[in-house]
Amino acid sequence: MLERYTPTVVGRNSGRPVRVGALAVLAACGALGILSWRNAQAIPSFASQTGMPCSRCHTISFGPNLTEYGREFKLNGYTWGDGDHPMPIALMVQGGFSHSDAPLPAPAAPHYSTNDNFSVDQVSLFYGGRITEHLGVFAQGTYSGEARSANWDNTDVRYARPVTIAGTDAVVGLSLNNNPTVQDLWNSTPAWGFPYITSPLMPSPGAAALIEGALAQKVVGATAYTMINKHLYLEGGVYRDIGNRLLKDVGLSYDDNPHMTGVAPYWRLAYQVDKDPRYFSLGLFGMSARFQPDPTVGDRDRYTDLGVDGVYQYTNQDQSSLTVQATYIREDQHLTATFNAGGSDRPSERLNTFRMNATFVYLQTWGLSGGIFDINGSSDATLYSPGDVSGSANGSPDSRGYIAQLEYVPFGKMMSWGSPWVNVRLGLQYTGYLRFNGGAANYDGSGRSASQNNSLFLFYWMLF
Repeated sequence: MLERYTPTVVGRNSGRPVRVGALAVLAACGALGILSWRNAQAIPSFASQTGMPCSRCHTISFGPNLTEYGREFKLNGYTWGDGDHPMPIALMVQGGFSHSDAPLPAPAAPHYSTNDNFSVDQVSLFYGGRITEHLGVFAQGTYSGEARSANWDNTDVRYARPVTIAGTDAVVGLSLNNNPTVQDLWNSTPAWGFPYITSPLMPSPGAAALIEGALAQKVVGATAYTMINKHLYLEGGVYRDIGNRLLKDVGLSYDDNPHMTGVAPYWRLAYQVDKDPRYFSLGLFGMSARFQPDPTVGDRDRYTDLGVDGVYQYTNQDQSSLTVQATYIREDQHLTATFNAGGSDRPSERLNTFRMNATFVYLQTWGLSGGIFDINGSSDATLYSPGDVSGSANGSPDSRGYIAQLEYVPFGKMMSWGSPWVNVRLGLQYTGYLRFNGGAANYDGSGRSASQNNSLFLFYWMLF
């Protein structure tokens, strides 16, 4: 089977529930929220806390893609604003109708058919905002309609404060989180990357870099960061897995244990220029982690991911905007344990991923997006073996294609009914494949072509 390290969260064609959020302390961070409740009574949702609509921080109503103000709000630990609200929680619901060009050989999840499914994909509860002057929280708990189970989701607890370094203004901070890149300010990195929402009932490429979600919610990490003179951003830290007991406590299972050995270093560097109404950023990010697939054998695998990303954003006075993002990730895989166990043809492999997208938003109401992706790497008939719709008959991980999306936002702007508590996005998304898991035709060895996995997703996305 091709699927070995497949992302489990946002914005990738992983075929798993999308994890997108906007507030909260739940699960492991629930205790922090309860212990801090006396202070937390002054913590509203982010919109009430800042006294601004969700569209002040996001390019289209609500969702991951941030404006410059949104990046600064996150950088400063979710603590900006003087607003008050006694219930700093929110509820999100996502779902829709999914159709692929050809039915799947088998349903993607129990209780669903092989095509043309209506679904409630996830229901999420959020808690978030300021706890103290310098401490803030973003956390999420999610119920998956496909898996019919609940677990903790993206969580980011931050401490931040302004300082002066050698006469230069800066912000320094700490982040405790459970998903590498979830703490990132730029939506060009994996955790919050385009397309932000996908159908978990449609086929998706089986190969993905480790940093593209394979460790999401299965690890906990601590990083330290600084933004110097509003231009140079530096961050570094480590992650480690949370062990079988805590996995069960947060709604996962022993099978989700990645069996990481030691700690995994994470790094981030970015440089940004904000010349209103234009914004640019260019950065590097990456991590390196070792795993012991069989705990009874001392052999280990090591994955090293190095990414390059860039963002261009233009926003005019009527709140229309254009955002362009690009990311390239190179992953070097040293598969000593997998090779010795007969799981790969070679002890070293490589995987490359390129993604680029552009989104135009008109008056915070209409959104038009387009993106391309290209995944390629070393062919390995054992590592990427044929199987179901996710398999590769020729042992290649190569997939490439495009995504087109149209959105309408009736609520979620400054003058909208129910603002800021009623937020709705309606959209139509089409995903097309030129290659899928190594081929354009008969990629799985059973006659299925890449284009048969082309899919249409009519979605709703509501936040209250």
